[in-house]
Amino acid sequence: MEFIGFIIDEATGYVWGWPDIFPAMIILLLGTGLFISFRLGWIQLRRLKHAIDITRGRYDDPSHKGDISHFQALSTALSATIGIGNIAGVATAIHYGGPGALFWMWVTGILGTSLKYAECTLSMKYRKINPDGSASGGPMYYMEKALGWKWLGILFAGSASVCALATGNAIQAFTVADQLNSDFAFPYWMTGLVIAIVVGLVILGGVKRIGRVTAFLSPFMTVVYVCGALLILLLNYDRIPGAFSDIVSMAFTPPGAVGGFAGSGFMFTLIWGIKRGLFSNEAGQGSAPIAHAAAKTDEPVREGTVAMMGPYIDTLTICTLTGLAIVVTGAWTVEINGAPLNGSPMTAYAFQQGLAFLGGYGNYIVTAAVILFATSTMISWSYYGDRSIQYLFGDKVIVPYRLLFCVMIFVGSVLKLEEVWTFGDLALGIMAIPNLIALIALSGLLVKITNDYYSKDHTPLR
Repeated sequence: MEFIGFIIDEATGYVWGWPDIFPAMIILLLGTGLFISFRLGWIQLRRLKHAIDITRGRYDDPSHKGDISHFQALSTALSATIGIGNIAGVATAIHYGGPGALFWMWVTGILGTSLKYAECTLSMKYRKINPDGSASGGPMYYMEKALGWKWLGILFAGSASVCALATGNAIQAFTVADQLNSDFAFPYWMTGLVIAIVVGLVILGGVKRIGRVTAFLSPFMTVVYVCGALLILLLNYDRIPGAFSDIVSMAFTPPGAVGGFAGSGFMFTLIWGIKRGLFSNEAGQGSAPIAHAAAKTDEPVREGTVAMMGPYIDTLTICTLTGLAIVVTGAWTVEINGAPLNGSPMTAYAFQQGLAFLGGYGNYIVTAAVILFATSTMISWSYYGDRSIQYLFGDKVIVPYRLLFCVMIFVGSVLKLEEVWTFGDLALGIMAIPNLIALIALSGLLVKITNDYYSKDHTPLR
């Protein structure tokens, strides 16, 4: 087991780059985001109002092919992105990289909006309508159909099916188990078993049930968590300017020791911010296009425009609220039993201190959010894994894969924090690389599709 852990650590280091290794993944992610943003004329800023109108249902047409509405597609994608990354992911980034890591999460979010548009538009254009009328889409389809690189599609689908078991599953299960153990001393295995059963009951119902469940859970869990974070900032409003100052200054000149890591430097902060930014909003990773491809529409650009809203909601809003709550309450500097806080317990501590008027029960807001966020994320990621494994082996393996998915919920809940997150980072990086390459190669086609759509008159249907 230790040897496997060593291999995963080393592989993750080469994918993401340790402070003394050329960070190729960081450069590829940021470089692709900048490249696509400039090629599309910063569409994420120019077409934001149109995205809101589409999400509101003003262009919904039940006669269009697909499984779910624009709103349900966005909700499903957000349910996979608004999750543990917004609670434990932000805390982990600050633990290792200091408050400055949040700045680099913002950069990832801003550039990620254009990447979300690109990958979701292409996914819709090249999706496959199955014999039963359901839709299958994702980067593997535009890699095969638009580029003719089926081998790259196979590589992506294989990586995605593994990533679903790690970032979309094991990390979520562990964080719930860790939080419940911290609050109530629940055994890790018990939490894992209960969650596996609950998620199993939902995912066996298919994507339409997933759409209905996530359309309810996503807005509800977001409102509860955001209200709690906003209240902390309201009660500590005088510390907010200093928090922003620390975040920006420490992005380039981080403190000498962060999270117990002596000698933390700029590159370390950058890497942790970008890693957790990608984990949070998944822009460029290629996962969200799988959900958005199920939307009922005959206009690929329309769904791509909706998808742009994901990073705005996830990273630039919710992650920012979490990070500010941690910084203004000083939770990132606290040690308990000689060890600095990390993961969701750090965020829970921030809520407990920031909402002290609740008599020390503020952390339970985080506990509730962790449970809802993680469950919703696992449900959505099961669908991502489904579509990926279907692409590789056909429909016959979907049910066995779902069973494996449920087993991995239990496995993830009983592993150690470092093991789960490292494995997730490795899977996430390997999944993103082929997708980013494909987006660069298809950028010319993307510009043409975009210009064709916006050259027409688009009158709302309702």
